[in-house]
Amino acid sequence: MSETTTAETPPEKPPGTMISRKEGGIGWMIYDQQAKYNAVTYDMRRAIPGIMADFEADDDVRVVVIAGAGEKAFISGSDISQFGAKRSSEDARKLYDEASAQANAAMAAFSKPMIAMIHGYCLGAGVLTAMLCDFRIAADNAKFGAPPAKLGLGFGYGGVDDLVNLVGPAYAAEMLFTGSRYGAEDALRMGLVNRVVAYADLEDTVRDIAGIIAANAPLTLKSVKTSIRNTQLDESGRDMADVQAQIDACFASDDYKEGQAAFMEKRAPEFKGR
Repeated sequence: MSETTTAETPPEKPPGTMISRKEGGIGWMIYDQQAKYNAVTYDMRRAIPGIMADFEADDDVRVVVIAGAGEKAFISGSDISQFGAKRSSEDARKLYDEASAQANAAMAAFSKPMIAMIHGYCLGAGVLTAMLCDFRIAADNAKFGAPPAKLGLGFGYGGVDDLVNLVGPAYAAEMLFTGSRYGAEDALRMGLVNRVVAYADLEDTVRDIAGIIAANAPLTLKSVKTSIRNTQLDESGRDMADVQAQIDACFASDDYKEGQAAFMEKRAPEFKGR
């Protein structure tokens, strides 16, 4: 009697993934769901806090670049196909929103410099993600937009506040009321991005900038980022004791001595972050 076997069907792989890698002082966090222009899924959001914690704990990572995989998009928004399953009930929506909030909080609290490297579509959640970075470099093929009004979605106050702080209330109103898409030069004019470069030059440009940052003194970078964050708070909410403590730590560090020595010896400094 012969015996027959049937192969088990492998479990279906969830759509989308987050790629994390480290290269020469630069951490890379890459959104990868190319079939949907890197639309962000629930599981992708859940992966972000762990990636950011790993970068935070690694002293060799001095700066982080946020990017989208492939040639067509940075992030095209949230994966709306999941909304039926993930946001159909009050409890499901709460879990989804908690994952989003935790991902955003992890990026917002990150103490090291973050650069958004933007190409192709940067829509909705893509704009929100880019705004969590310290600054944004865009390719000339980038397309920006905030389309919740076209979808009937609520747009969280935090995102509105970030957009108003970055581009001003009039441009924020235009973007959110119309849901229109804007080219890279429009985004530059609005102040949404710092600079626009040819798509072919985007990665090299970002690598060059990130490399310059990675070579600088980590304690100084941290203190400056803390100071910049505090400037965006109401005066009553600023933690000036923390700001001053971080500035004092720079002057008390071995890196301060190294910076002076390197200057006098006309050589590049070798900062250790201590």
